[in-house]
Amino acid sequence: MQQTVIASSAKQFMSRGAPRLVCFAASLLAMTGGTAAPLAAQELPVGQGEADYARWLAAAPGRQGQIMSFEAWQQAAGVRNVLPTWQLVRTASMWRECGGEPFEVPPFTLWPGMVKTLKFIRDHVIPAVGPVEAVSGYRNPALNQCAHGAPGSAHRAFFAIDLVPLRPTTRRQLFDEICPAHARFGPAAGAGLGFYTYSRFHIDTRSFRRWGSAGPAGNESPCAVLERGGDPEAPPLPLPVITSVPPPPALVPAPILTPDPSVPKPGAAQSQ
Repeated sequence: MQQTVIASSAKQFMSRGAPRLVCFAASLLAMTGGTAAPLAAQELPVGQGEADYARWLAAAPGRQGQIMSFEAWQQAAGVRNVLPTWQLVRTASMWRECGGEPFEVPPFTLWPGMVKTLKFIRDHVIPAVGPVEAVSGYRNPALNQCAHGAPGSAHRAFFAIDLVPLRPTTRRQLFDEICPAHARFGPAAGAGLGFYTYSRFHIDTRSFRRWGSAGPAGNESPCAVLERGGDPEAPPLPLPVITSVPPPPALVPAPILTPDPSVPKPGAAQSQ
């Protein structure tokens, strides 16, 4: 059984993995003017590829049963094949530094939270930006903390996914394509949209909101900047330079004037 799973996964990697990587490489070339981005900028997680997943799956017999149950649930929930299972169980890009697992099946009690998120991706994200790849899904509490995730991260509850587009695109094109879709369909779905570096972005269905590092202060969603006609890729304005203010001059007490007795008071009669 294990050998069959490995062989099947390897066959899929050869048939689907190579075009996917070629497409992403083309995207990187388009974004960098023909120069390959450094490894840290290549948003496909290291050690979390499809072949790595096959090895992880075969390393513990119990994992195959978990995956079969997870895929059966996806089928019943109507979200099977929105994204490949091996991508949905990717953990965090920092899994190696944190001593965690590269893949992990979330607790089954958390699975229902992913239904709305996958449907939003299927119905609105993919039509807007094209095919996407999931690079981070569930993070257990320890891994989430080590990976600098927020204490209440939606990844912990498994209704958040970080994604990257698979077709060649620029960061600005990504904003232009996904922001209108989120503005139109996000409120009804309770969808959150966040942007990270390069073309990595976050989708969840906790609540309608958006965030990023655009705008004059570097703390706004690119979507908000676009809506007011600004440039979402413009660098933040420099912080104002605060110079020292000289102290106010010392107060000099006013002189005390004493009346001169030789000067008659106004209105007094003079002797003849």
